[in-house]
Amino acid sequence: MSINQKRPTQTDDFIRVQDLLYLCLSKWKWFVLSLAVTVGIAVFYLLRTPPVYTQTASVLIKDDSKGKSVSSDLESFSEFGLFQSSTNVNNELVALQSPAVMTEVVRRLHLDMNYTVPGRFHRQVAYGPTLPVNVSINGLSENESVGFTLQVQPDSTVRLSDFTRNGNEFDDEISGRLSDTITTPLGILKIETTPYYKSKEPYTLYVFRSSLHGTVGQYSSNLSVALSSEKTSIVNLTFRDHSIQRAEDILNTLISVYNENWVKDKNQIAVSTSMFINERLRVIERELGNVDEDISSYKSEHLLPDVQAASSMYMAQSNQTNALILTLNNQLYMTRYIRNYLTNDANKNQLLPANSGIESANIESQIAEYNRQLLQRNSLVANSSTQNPLVVDMDQALTAMRHAIVQSIDNQIVTLNAQIESLQRSEQQTTSRIAANPTQAKYLLSVERQQKVKEALYLFLLQKREENELSQAFTAYNTRIVTPPSGSMQPTAPVRKNILLVAIALGLLIPVVIIFLRENMNTRIRGRKDLEGITVPFIGEIPLFTHRKKGLFRNKAADVKAIVVREGCRDIINEAFRVLRTNLEFMIGKDRKSNVIVITSFNPGSGKSFLTMNIAVSLAIKEKKVLVIDGDLRHASSSAYVNSPKLGLSDYLGGRVVRLADVIVTDTNHKHLNILPVGTIPPNPTELLFDDRLKQTIDTVREQYDYVLIDCPPIELVADTQIIEKLADRTIFVIRAGLLERSMLVELEKIYDEKKYKNMSMILNGTEESGGRYGYRYGYRYGYHYGYGSGYHYGSDEKRRGGEMAGR
Repeated sequence: MSINQKRPTQTDDFIRVQDLLYLCLSKWKWFVLSLAVTVGIAVFYLLRTPPVYTQTASVLIKDDSKGKSVSSDLESFSEFGLFQSSTNVNNELVALQSPAVMTEVVRRLHLDMNYTVPGRFHRQVAYGPTLPVNVSINGLSENESVGFTLQVQPDSTVRLSDFTRNGNEFDDEISGRLSDTITTPLGILKIETTPYYKSKEPYTLYVFRSSLHGTVGQYSSNLSVALSSEKTSIVNLTFRDHSIQRAEDILNTLISVYNENWVKDKNQIAVSTSMFINERLRVIERELGNVDEDISSYKSEHLLPDVQAASSMYMAQSNQTNALILTLNNQLYMTRYIRNYLTNDANKNQLLPANSGIESANIESQIAEYNRQLLQRNSLVANSSTQNPLVVDMDQALTAMRHAIVQSIDNQIVTLNAQIESLQRSEQQTTSRIAANPTQAKYLLSVERQQKVKEALYLFLLQKREENELSQAFTAYNTRIVTPPSGSMQPTAPVRKNILLVAIALGLLIPVVIIFLRENMNTRIRGRKDLEGITVPFIGEIPLFTHRKKGLFRNKAADVKAIVVREGCRDIINEAFRVLRTNLEFMIGKDRKSNVIVITSFNPGSGKSFLTMNIAVSLAIKEKKVLVIDGDLRHASSSAYVNSPKLGLSDYLGGRVVRLADVIVTDTNHKHLNILPVGTIPPNPTELLFDDRLKQTIDTVREQYDYVLIDCPPIELVADTQIIEKLADRTIFVIRAGLLERSMLVELEKIYDEKKYKNMSMILNGTEESGGRYGYRYGYRYGYHYGYGSGYHYGSDEKRRGGEMAGR
């Protein structure tokens, strides 16, 4: 190894993953302890936490194609345009979770009364088949919370104790019997058995009655309602509770209460609708009566039973009258023609026309008789003459008959004229009525139209009233249960697997975090790697020696004096000192004039005395003459290795001892090792060190020994080291891992650069076998695990010392 090898100027203070892994492996006991604690806490939590079970149910909200629920019973009222008979499904989700619904569920199931029984690790819920008795309390408001302990004996006697009311405790103990009313500080109690009560078994129940508001809030928080998917109207209800039976009952009751509320709301609409219909029926009935009365009065006034019929009748009457007038005019014409024909002398002997159109049987008979007489007369005239008396008589008779016919015709003409005049007057009346008919028809049409509208609306409302009554009688729920309440018999919380995994993860993570933070927050020297930026010659690394005890944990002995270097021993600590000895010999060479070495440090407790003694023993094993001078006149740490003689260096420097050889002690195990102890602890060590006898002493021993090792105090505490260093040849700084702040390395480098101490070099002491970048695992391990343990012997104190080798 090159002792003057330059190190990199900058080190990486952040720990690497590989180094962290090695550090964690070296601290495996921490992980065992952490896992034991975290897993133990997790197991304790699982045992102490009551299990929670989850029950689910699915219901279908009846809806239309637009995703809105519709009551089919109200579809018949859609013609009104007055009611919105559909409801948004999302609103039903809110309704299912409303406090009003949960309040009704709590009241029906008496969920404000909580019963628990003693369990092995926690109290268990008593409900349904596990509940032997029910308790009812009178005289409490809904917002009060009470509790007590109930003990039921096999002989049906009960004992109540541990009463609490709104946080106030009562020390009363009250006895009674089942089914009796018992007066307590909480009110009047009545305890009744359930079908699951067994008279031969004693029971202990913890009864707690919570406020209604608090109970509703508690159970509402355990309920979750959500749509199965956005494209369906199926609602999933999930409830979490410590009792499976109670969770199922709550879901069933919740659905029932929701359906009842739905029907109640729908019936409220139906009742309101019925009231509206009845009111409208009364109004329309009154208006319809007024219209009927108006029509009846108008028709009576104008003699119009039916406008259309009257109009038709008047038209028919007019036509008939016109026809009669025409007929009478024709008869009048023919009558006048016959009279003119009779009065014309030219036609005296001519026959009168038969079927002349005169509708008079008398005239027609007279004409017929006249024509018969005329034919006889003309026949006589043809066989005789006009002078024939028969002819003359017949002419006279015919004249008389003609005169009579003319009078009859005149009478007929008068009659016809009278009839024509009567018909014309009637025709005028009919014509006036026909002319007035459109106005009457218009009025009656408007009134009858109102009558028809009101009649139709009246009939419609009568029909809807009956439909409304039917809808109240035959109600249909808004929901249909798709999946009844069900769930796993295994608890869903706490999740044992997850909690144990978290506990194991925390058990592994906590030590890692602690190690990581400890290493990255550690500002002290951790190992060899922290010295890579230092140019001070590095001559050796001494690992932390620990005497191991059997068991999971070992005790690190506190700061004992130990000689660990033994001839022939090949363990790690001995190999480290051999490497150090080799580097030291190489550094000094064969120059006997530069063999005085000062060993010092920045901090007390760096292991200077331990290193000094073990380096001396290592050199003495090679038969080198070695003298160890205890230069720490205040503590005399090295002197303790030879049981701290009463006379030593301070006595020699103070003149109480004349010969130096009288105070030098020879090691009993190594004849080549001598020790100059402190002797008497002086009150003025610095003044003694300034004495010329110290220089004379060092000059003397430099010639007598191959190596002179001076154990000096830390440089920052007293000036002793600076005084002694001026007389020495070399200075070795001891850097204790885990003790010296890394910031002091800059000061060490400055001391070296300014050459305040002659021939400076350094030793790293107390590095732990951590397996990481700060340890020594890659320097001294190969080939040194066999044949020797980590024990050691020194003099008659064989196997008496163990522990940390880095003493004072």
